[in-house]
Amino acid sequence: MIPYGKQQIDENDIQSVIDCLSSSFLTQGPLIPQFEQSVAEYVGARFAVAVSSGTAALHIAALAAGLKPGDALLTSPITFVATSNAALYAGGLPLFADVDPGTINISPTAVENMLEINPRIKIISPVHFSGLPCDMHTIKKLADAAGAVIVEDAAHALGSRYDDGSAVGNCKYSLMTVFSFHPVKSITTGEGGLITTNDEAIYRSLLRLRSHGINKEADTFQVPENALTKGVSNPWYYEMQDLGFHYRITDIQCALGLSQLKKLDSYLSRRLELVKRYDLAFADSELIKPAQAAGRNQSAHHLYPVRVNFEAAGLTRAMFMGELRRQGVITQVHYIPVTMQPFYQRLGFLTDDYPHAKSYYAQALSLPLYVDLTDAQQDSVIALVLELLG
Repeated sequence: MIPYGKQQIDENDIQSVIDCLSSSFLTQGPLIPQFEQSVAEYVGARFAVAVSSGTAALHIAALAAGLKPGDALLTSPITFVATSNAALYAGGLPLFADVDPGTINISPTAVENMLEINPRIKIISPVHFSGLPCDMHTIKKLADAAGAVIVEDAAHALGSRYDDGSAVGNCKYSLMTVFSFHPVKSITTGEGGLITTNDEAIYRSLLRLRSHGINKEADTFQVPENALTKGVSNPWYYEMQDLGFHYRITDIQCALGLSQLKKLDSYLSRRLELVKRYDLAFADSELIKPAQAAGRNQSAHHLYPVRVNFEAAGLTRAMFMGELRRQGVITQVHYIPVTMQPFYQRLGFLTDDYPHAKSYYAQALSLPLYVDLTDAQQDSVIALVLELLG
């Protein structure tokens, strides 16, 4: 079977994990801050906080940004449910702005319209879909004018570049940026996530929130007299200052992450090669088109999403995907609009209110794209897709 995506693990990755397992630390050891610093340096941010998953990262980012009951978080309907769920976890309200049909990223015009009619919007979470960066220049201006902050959902976008060439995650356009290290992402820690920021107060808040709300830093104790005995520091002392969570990542995961990070640039290069081969193969077809034709040299290319005119091909998407699977090729759909989910429908959301998202979903398909995909395997995928489309 050729999957739509998977991790690439080599002997160096395995040895890194073995070395960690042979060390004195498995959970809260030196590899976590080392991994955080390495990612922060790669993207050009001051601080990074690694956590147990991208979902955990989105959750505590919303809390650190100050989202409270009555506040709203605005994001795209074409995303995984975790992006909007973060608002609900924090007691806030999720809202959606339609996508741009050419990028499948959140539309700045739709963002502007939503800001005009929803003064409660506290956070805007642009999703860099498939790794293609959103129009952050415009979104930042809109957020500043509305008094909102930006938390970028860059789960797909480690290694992506803004149009000025700087790395997604440097937080020049946002208060925080969130990454995911799920196995199909740019690099993996098995499960894991990370938040970057340039704001030290936000950084310290994130550290507390990922670990039960506990602070062990003497310079920020809220009841410092409890930290002393006859003027001498109590070495065991800590304070629970917020209601936090057990969202810690482990040294084992960060050992893998550090090894993977060394290969990220080569991974990105291979993904781009594969994307350009797909683009060339489908250039003359009227039935299948890349969903994101622009920004090829900016995107981390987490996915290869296409739009297929199933109706013109005389097929349903289910038939098409089923036949591909029978012949050894697994595809996927990214994503069912969040507003179509029963939970969100019970909250009153209607997918008809987001026509570009609805139109994209009707034709969406993600073809296999991962570092280990060979040219020969990709050629087989291309030939099969074109054959089935007639």
